[in-house]
Amino acid sequence: MSKEKSEGKELKKSLFSSRKNAYLRMKADEIKKCDKFCEGYKKFLDAAKTEREAVEYTVKLLKDHGFVEFKPGMGLKAGDKIYVNNRGKAVIMAVIGSEDIKNGVHLCAAHIDSPRLDLKQNPVYEDTEMALFKTHYYGGIKKYQWTVIPLALHGVIVKADGSKVTVTVGEDEDDPVFCVNDLLPHLAQDQMKRNLAQGIKGEELNIVIGSRPFKEDDLSEAVKLNILNILNEKYGITEDDFLSAELEAVPAFKAKDIGFDRSMIGAYGHDDRVCAYTALMATVKCKNPKKTAVTILTDKEETGSDGNTGLQSAYLKYFIADLAAEFGTEGRTVLSNSECMSADVNAAFDPTFPEVMDKKNCAFINYGVCVTKFTGARGKSGTSDASAEFVGKIRRLLDKNDVIWQTGELGKVDMGGGGTVAAYIANLNVDTIDVGVPVLSMHAPFETVAKTDVYMTYKAFSAFIGQ
Repeated sequence: MSKEKSEGKELKKSLFSSRKNAYLRMKADEIKKCDKFCEGYKKFLDAAKTEREAVEYTVKLLKDHGFVEFKPGMGLKAGDKIYVNNRGKAVIMAVIGSEDIKNGVHLCAAHIDSPRLDLKQNPVYEDTEMALFKTHYYGGIKKYQWTVIPLALHGVIVKADGSKVTVTVGEDEDDPVFCVNDLLPHLAQDQMKRNLAQGIKGEELNIVIGSRPFKEDDLSEAVKLNILNILNEKYGITEDDFLSAELEAVPAFKAKDIGFDRSMIGAYGHDDRVCAYTALMATVKCKNPKKTAVTILTDKEETGSDGNTGLQSAYLKYFIADLAAEFGTEGRTVLSNSECMSADVNAAFDPTFPEVMDKKNCAFINYGVCVTKFTGARGKSGTSDASAEFVGKIRRLLDKNDVIWQTGELGKVDMGGGGTVAAYIANLNVDTIDVGVPVLSMHAPFETVAKTDVYMTYKAFSAFIGQ
């Protein structure tokens, strides 16, 4: 019997999946590298709370590492490093490989927009001697989560004369912050009868911006006037200038370590800047790849990837066409032979809410980068569903490069689901799979990720584009 048990244990060892917590698999020196890498990531999160700021941060970093702006016809050779800035909201970067580009490129694609509160085009109003901003939320949010937290204002205002003003208020220690008020429990009996989705309605997400009136008797809307006067003195704007502004209210707090062991990072915007940063750093450090490495940080994913800075636009296809032309080939030839890691997050298992997950097919924190074969909703609606052959190829690549990885779906089959940019790239005839970091409290103003998963995602992208 003991011999049979021994044989059974050996058989289980060889046949059963044996994945376990990354901390039990990583050596001490690699854990130190992981923690150091994540310090850089936290700085990125604090510096890039909007898509515009993420592009600005990225372009500066690229220039510091020898990347130059791509101009069609400039002439390229192996080892050259180039980038394209699309309207200040999306960026593509590439390291030219030694292999003929007609054999395809290795592409990483992440998005740099996150859920937030956008100001309406006519946002400023006064009610009962209080000045407020009207907002229109961006992306999928739980609206109640955006009340009674400190908010910062980021964005640009284009004035009537065409000049542009950059706005960032609420990030410095001495800056004021803003907030959305909520009812006190004592008076919220009717509100608390609403369902959770309607606990706070979209039109109730009004941001408080002031209460002090302009000092003059018999003046209507004196608080609004005082606020607009302050803004005029600081930025030289009038109320009409909000018509041509893009102003975003985002959480004012900074990225922080979570837990006594500092094993996790809490911050706004992990979805999907955690994949954007890891893909960016993998590209910056990429040297002498065989296949050309292309990384795209895109906009508008949270609202469906529409618009000329989203990945349903043709700008990626145009870039590949221009790149292919540099080497005398067709863009469609390059795309048809290319492979892509769609760099986006997945939902991590939360022991407080186990009922929404299939524990055999979900991602766990500290189990490494998550490879997601398909996304979509319910009957795989809206997914590209990577082929078994491509999944097998990625699996071998990660194992060969000592990347700790796992696989997972976004919740139980009929629970909901979600999508990424993978389908739009796959539609260009590119082998595509989702690869990214598991996230707790996704789409909340304060999300959580594990440092080991962040680092393993960086290692995965480095292995992929460094081939």
